[in-house]
Amino acid sequence: RIASVLKLAVIGDPVEHSASPELHRGFLDAAGIAGTYEAIRVPLGDGARAIEELRAAGYTGLNVTTPLKEEAFARADVRDPIARVTGAVNTLLLGPTIRGYNTDGIGTLGALVSAGLVHMTGRRVLVLGAGPTARAAVAALADAGAIVTIWNRTKSKADAIARDLAARAWTSEEGDANAYDAAFSTLSPGVAIGDATLARALRQTPIIVDANYAVRATLGKAIGRDDVADGAAMLAASARAAFDYFRAAP
Repeated sequence: RIASVLKLAVIGDPVEHSASPELHRGFLDAAGIAGTYEAIRVPLGDGARAIEELRAAGYTGLNVTTPLKEEAFARADVRDPIARVTGAVNTLLLGPTIRGYNTDGIGTLGALVSAGLVHMTGRRVLVLGAGPTARAAVAALADAGAIVTIWNRTKSKADAIARDLAARAWTSEEGDANAYDAAFSTLSPGVAIGDATLARALRQTPIIVDANYAVRATLGKAIGRDDVADGAAMLAASARAAFDYFRAAP
């Protein structure tokens, strides 16, 4: 094993369900790198304080989950292109300069490939939600050549994302047309699909991925399908990209 030790953690609220500690400990072991990885609950509003305290405590890097991605973006001194486009950071390197990255887009593409959408160019993908993960998904899909539609319960939020990220906002006419090759949901666990046209479109879309995983992946139940992929593949791809940043840290 190398002499240096990577001190890592995931922060967010909640984090007790997180698979990140198991994944990253596996990455550390496979790479022969000495290190630790913890899950630390940090509530909304405490992100900047926690980041500074963890940096002072000698942490090398952090994964950042809901609801702290915008706070991590604000605290980062340097941000990668996807982070700048989305206004959200899910990976931090805590050196003298705090570097922020967003690997959710990589995770989105990995999850869709795993679910069967191998080629993105020209494929029609519906993204549900309007938070940081949804924005990263739209940006990555559009960059990969997909034709992206964004749905959100608050239409003005979908309109804003569509305007900023080369996508289009959902309309009920598009839903009636059954026009999607795949759907990617970033909606919260337990959410009810109140839009009947959207629910019908989702039931007819061949490939669907719920960004939540394990018991938190509830979209399939909400729309009456048992073949909705959960976000395990997304987490794995996103975590692998984050770990590559951690291990390259000076």
